[in-house]
Amino acid sequence: MTELLVLRGVVEASPDAVTDLLLDVRPGGRSPLAATGDAEPPDGDEFTVTKDGSRITVAVDRQERSVSQQGEWWYRGVTTVEPDPRGARVIHRIYNVAPGRRWAVRFVSRGPLNAAPVAFAAQLTEIGRALNANAWVEET
Repeated sequence: MTELLVLRGVVEASPDAVTDLLLDVRPGGRSPLAATGDAEPPDGDEFTVTKDGSRITVAVDRQERSVSQQGEWWYRGVTTVEPDPRGARVIHRIYNVAPGRRWAVRFVSRGPLNAAPVAFAAQLTEIGRALNANAWVEET
C-alpha cells in the first residue's frame, strides 16, 4: 500500500463530537462521507455499497476514530480524527492498494487525486456547519 495524498483540516469542536458525526457513514447517516444506496449487510461497521457505479467497501473503526472506503482496484481512502489544541484534526489519506501496474494507477488516479482537496474542504465545511463550529483545511 502506497500513500498518494494526505489532507489535513481542523474543526473547532470536540474530537468526540467530530468522530460521532464523521463515523455515521451508513446510508442516510449524518456524515459527509455517508454512503447512498443499500448497504450489505444491513448492520455493522463494515459494509459494501455502490457509489457512482462502483462497489465500495466501507469500514468504521471506532477505537481508531477512522473510516476507510476502498473500491475499484487501486483506491483506499482513510479519514481519521485526532485531538488538536483547537478542537479536532481531521486527516484524509489516499492510498494505492493495487498489487502491481503502478503506471496504470498513475494514469487513473489523476482525477480522484486532483478532486480530493476540493471534496475534503467541502466535507470539513459540512462537518463545521453541522456542529456549529469553524472548520478549515490546513495548508501543507
